[in-house]
Amino acid sequence: MTAATVVSTLALAACDTLPTGGGPSINTTKPVPVALLVPRGSAQSGDALLAKSLENAARMAIADLNGAQIDLRIYDTAGTPQQAATAATTAINDGARIILGPVYAEAANAAGLVAAQRNVNVLAFSNNTAIAGGNVFILGPTFDNTARRLTSYATRQGKGNMVIVSGSDPAGQAGRVAIERAAAGTGANINGAVSYELSQQGVINAIPTIRSTVASSGAQSVFLTANTAGALPLLTQLMPEAGVDPAATQYIGLTRWDIPAQTLALPGVQGGWFAMPDTNRSQQFRSRYQASYGAAPHPIGGLAYDGIAAIGALVSAGKSDALTGAALTRGNGFQGTGGIFRLRPDGTNERGLAVATIQEQKVVVIDPAPSSFAGAGF
Repeated sequence: MTAATVVSTLALAACDTLPTGGGPSINTTKPVPVALLVPRGSAQSGDALLAKSLENAARMAIADLNGAQIDLRIYDTAGTPQQAATAATTAINDGARIILGPVYAEAANAAGLVAAQRNVNVLAFSNNTAIAGGNVFILGPTFDNTARRLTSYATRQGKGNMVIVSGSDPAGQAGRVAIERAAAGTGANINGAVSYELSQQGVINAIPTIRSTVASSGAQSVFLTANTAGALPLLTQLMPEAGVDPAATQYIGLTRWDIPAQTLALPGVQGGWFAMPDTNRSQQFRSRYQASYGAAPHPIGGLAYDGIAAIGALVSAGKSDALTGAALTRGNGFQGTGGIFRLRPDGTNERGLAVATIQEQKVVVIDPAPSSFAGAGF
């Protein structure tokens, strides 16, 4: 799932037909039926592998549960909204008390609308905040969460006066909005914003404006929305050459700068800051998955583990209201494959992230991920 997935359906409305807090009653003395909606049958390359990784991760999580019995049932969506709606209907008719998945925003929105009519909550693997709300909760990492973590850290380090550099594409603009929103809540100041067309010439044309904006505003940092598959390599090459010295002006990234690994060799990213999940927990999950299934998990496969972990933690308490929205949004959250996370009443999520930098082409964690939400800066 690429950064573009975040904003692929900004026109979608959040599912609001089931008020947050609602949900079904369950019998915790028996296995709780949980539906897992995966994109098997899709024509999109890689979806079959993704579907298998999600199923494998979910079964790993079930094996790790203490005191909670889960009856996992798999339904294929073919990656389409129509089939996702049909799968959700079938799953609920089969007795599902909660739906885990689907992946894509349009499919999750369709499943959510069907499920809302039946008083069932949906934990989607999407990171598109446009579909969050009501009975739909998204598990995917969001720009808002990453931006909050990094603007808060930058402010504490005396680097809170920022210039945003963002692509003119939907993902870039969504990232800019997330940074602006995060700054307003964390004490950072946005001293300017520069947008560039998503092309080599577009980036080149924007460099003088970036340089002059940083110089005239007295910015202490530059917050980039670009990812490694897009403009990041060129931006981090041209900005220092133009006089935006990374030794004096902190470079900050909204995306992962350690993926793919060859990004670590780029001279311009050395010393930059970005956020990432709890490294120890992430590595533990990858290692266990590799040992169990003989291959690495899909990059978002762990979201299925997280969903089951949350469901299992709630069911194990033995309460009939364990899968209501009010229960799902408990303040202390859950432990997942990348550390702590919790679901918010607005359908989005908060994840405890580490702040990392790149030194001598290696990732170095400079502010560890929090182990609980108490005092975690959220």
